[in-house]
Amino acid sequence: MKKFLGLFLVSFLGGLFSLGIYKVYFEKDAIIVENKDETPKFITTNYANPAAVRPIVSAENVDFTEAAEKTVHAVVHVQNVTVNKRSGSILDFFYGSEGRRDRAQVGTGSGVIISPDGYIVTNNHVIANSSHLRVKLNNNKVYDAELVGSDPGTDIALIKVDTEENLPFLAFGDSDNTKIGEWVLAVGNPFNLTSTVTAGIISAKARDLNENDRRNQSFIQTDAAVNPGNSGGALVNTNGDLIGINTAITSQTGSFVGYAFAVPSNIAKKVVHDLLEYGNVQQGILGVRGGGLNSAYAERIGVDDTEGFYIDEVIGNSGAEKAGLKKGDIIKKMDNVEISKYSDLTGYLGSKRPNDVIDVTIKRNGRTQVVPVTLFKNQSYRINLLNIEVDNLSKADKQRFNVDYGVKVSNVTSQRGTYLLDKILLEVDGKKVKNVDDVRRIFDSYADYEGPESIVVLDGKGEKERLIFE
Repeated sequence: MKKFLGLFLVSFLGGLFSLGIYKVYFEKDAIIVENKDETPKFITTNYANPAAVRPIVSAENVDFTEAAEKTVHAVVHVQNVTVNKRSGSILDFFYGSEGRRDRAQVGTGSGVIISPDGYIVTNNHVIANSSHLRVKLNNNKVYDAELVGSDPGTDIALIKVDTEENLPFLAFGDSDNTKIGEWVLAVGNPFNLTSTVTAGIISAKARDLNENDRRNQSFIQTDAAVNPGNSGGALVNTNGDLIGINTAITSQTGSFVGYAFAVPSNIAKKVVHDLLEYGNVQQGILGVRGGGLNSAYAERIGVDDTEGFYIDEVIGNSGAEKAGLKKGDIIKKMDNVEISKYSDLTGYLGSKRPNDVIDVTIKRNGRTQVVPVTLFKNQSYRINLLNIEVDNLSKADKQRFNVDYGVKVSNVTSQRGTYLLDKILLEVDGKKVKNVDDVRRIFDSYADYEGPESIVVLDGKGEKERLIFE
């Protein structure tokens, strides 16, 4: 028995030695590609000049060929290469880790060329955490791409390829002029099947998939088939106008089951322009708090309307206050857009910037009136994960705390945030925050179930404190 165990041990060590020699000296240093298989209930779809108002054509008269021909050449295949460090193994113990290789994961999605010089709009989740981006055109040409900027809140990103030739592109259409029941095409690369075109109708507008989400969502809903890989692709009307960026599906299986969702083109266009001009998204704030009306809410507050946005509070020194909006007013329309629920309001404001002037139609004491309101730049942000609200620092705050960066905790949304009240938030997970825009970008990057590992705050005595969350 001892002789047998001795022979087995010698054979085992000899095998490990031979395997180690082979991996260190003979095995090629190739990239290992892992296909991701994620099937949660709600998933995003990767992984793997304004249009004029048009009459809606009947189904028997619809011709998709012109729109498809115009679109397929402007939709690209986006590859996101993410390199993950491999964990150690028993081979590292015997032979060290020099021969070990990092593992590269490749996620795929779609993108839309929006200018002849190579700017491409896609989804933020398509390019997130990328080590390298590649873009493949419909003519099979492949380009390296660089990230220009992204906005996790709207799930829009802008990338660019360098090319000496003019590329086919799509111009942004006007998503506000789309109609429920209108025919649309979804163009993308589902399951790595390039240049795939599917048809459907617009099923709903201003759709909020999760009312409890901290982001303000306002999607175009369609029944055109969208599957993993379509993320970042084009949603176009029968004229070939870009009216949305395909972004998400709801599914028990991870594949299309009847509904898909796209970021409206007016929001995507505004985000792209902000990223190019400012490097971040400029949000125009109306300056009111409240909620969308329904039967239960209307009965509770004692109003007859069941559609519209009820103003419960007007923020001081905001455009809404300066324009004379009051608590109890019901917003029924903004410019020419009907407001029947909260996502209608947030969706339209998502396409606007600070200092834009919009005509707000309100109902007050049974009478309807139109009030012009100048939007202002947001100076505060509510961090639901920490149960606090933060404001940009005033000159008095900077002098009092002897600091030139950070945001002040001005309010708490529950008892849990009381400890942080009247302190200065300086860092989140090692990232310095200068203003509420920095805070918004950081917290928008976290998944709904995630949060920061640590923050650094400054109290009135000038003492810094690091808080670690588990």
